[in-house]
Amino acid sequence: MNRGNVTPADEFVKALEAHAPRFRIVPAPGVVAGLRAYYEIVMRWNPRLHLVAPCAPAEFATRHVLESLFAAPHVAEGAHVVDVGSGAGLPVIPCLVARPDLRALLVESSRKKAVFLREALSAVGRGEHAEVLAERFQEVPPPTADVLTCRALERFTGVIPELLSWSSRVKKLLLFGGRSLGTELEKAGLTFNSVLVPESERRFLFVSERRSNMGGQDRQDLQD
Repeated sequence: MNRGNVTPADEFVKALEAHAPRFRIVPAPGVVAGLRAYYEIVMRWNPRLHLVAPCAPAEFATRHVLESLFAAPHVAEGAHVVDVGSGAGLPVIPCLVARPDLRALLVESSRKKAVFLREALSAVGRGEHAEVLAERFQEVPPPTADVLTCRALERFTGVIPELLSWSSRVKKLLLFGGRSLGTELEKAGLTFNSVLVPESERRFLFVSERRSNMGGQDRQDLQD
């Protein structure tokens, strides 16, 4: 419900700007406008497709958008990103809004959600910089890309071995999840660093670069 002239989108923007510093993010006005457009289209489609669990505008700003943008500093200039299990477009669409230098391939098994993703990319002005495939990632040829992102894949921990094998030619992995995801990555022999997501006690960003003799070299980079 609106309170006076304050819309849910207004509340989203207010929360976005208020909480952004805790995520070490300073969104420019144009980026805020794009993220607002993204919030509005998700809310329009959500009753039909259940893209995200029902939540207040402030929670969408922090739990979904700012968490997604927390990955952006780990993506190099001009990178090609493959996002697996895109669903509502998280984390890749907020990153595309904030980083116009990026290109992306969004892999989403639900054809209805794939339609939404194309509409959302168009709504935020990033349709020409991204491609959407309505396929399970296992049915897509292994990609050659700079970064793979994944935030909410069905049976995430169970498909980790398949995902790591499929993405063997991707240089960097940025995966969101809890400690159980970290355990599965360890079982798979992946070298990674985990960063606690701001304003969260159990959500982590797992960062893995595929190069030899990494050791703990990433840890300092995560603080930059």
